[in-house]
Amino acid sequence: MPAQNITVTHAKTGLVTAEVARAERISPNFARLTLSGEDLRGWRHLGFDQWFRLAIPVAGDATRFDRLSDRFDMRGYLRYLSLPKATRPAIRNYTVRDFRAETGELDIDFVTHGSGDPAHAGVAGPWAASLPVGAPVALIDQGCGYRPVEGVDRVVLAGDESAMPAVLGILRDLPRDAVGDAIIEVPDDADRQTHEAPDGVRVHWITRSDSPAARPGDAALAALRALPVWDGPVSAFVAGEQRLAAGGRRHLIAERGVAKTAVDFCGYWRSH
Repeated sequence: MPAQNITVTHAKTGLVTAEVARAERISPNFARLTLSGEDLRGWRHLGFDQWFRLAIPVAGDATRFDRLSDRFDMRGYLRYLSLPKATRPAIRNYTVRDFRAETGELDIDFVTHGSGDPAHAGVAGPWAASLPVGAPVALIDQGCGYRPVEGVDRVVLAGDESAMPAVLGILRDLPRDAVGDAIIEVPDDADRQTHEAPDGVRVHWITRSDSPAARPGDAALAALRALPVWDGPVSAFVAGEQRLAAGGRRHLIAERGVAKTAVDFCGYWRSH
């Protein structure tokens, strides 16, 4: 099981259907898909690192979404496993990059792994890289992983490319007087994105191509450990590759004295 303490908050919207309205390659290792549909006008937009289950049509035109459960709890997951593989969509977890209620549009940034080893590309990345305009999809809103700590204005955030949308979303929605540090590791300089961090939050970009042999997440973890000592309580979020998430949480609690309840973390994936 991946390292995580991220909770699930089921929305009343249940299974939301949409289609890919636009798709573009935005950098060497990212593609952005814009979903559109009448159901999305009722989306529960929470901001920060709001995440959802995304069902994609890996079986082509034969893929069916009508038999999916409105909730992806244990019962919903078992129901999913019982569906015929020939028509069953693939389900992966993603973060809302942007949402526009007035047009019913939701943006998702997918890591496509550029021209790297196909063995590590997964399912959703290659699908997004094909820029599948018109493809049907389904979403189940699962809430936010990051929980701002009341009375704390210092934040410490760290993530690799898989967590970049989450970190950027948190930076966008933090109080404007927040202070702290955000570390984002990406494979290529060109994968960096503009951010809306408060003036008091320093954003540290780390490019892994500077050390091609480095394991994803290791540089972000090293940068987290190298942050100057701070005073007072913090609200922390660490996500991405398994070792980054688990190692970051361990460092913050054991070596920096951060309260366990103030650290939200999740291992999105595991590097081989």
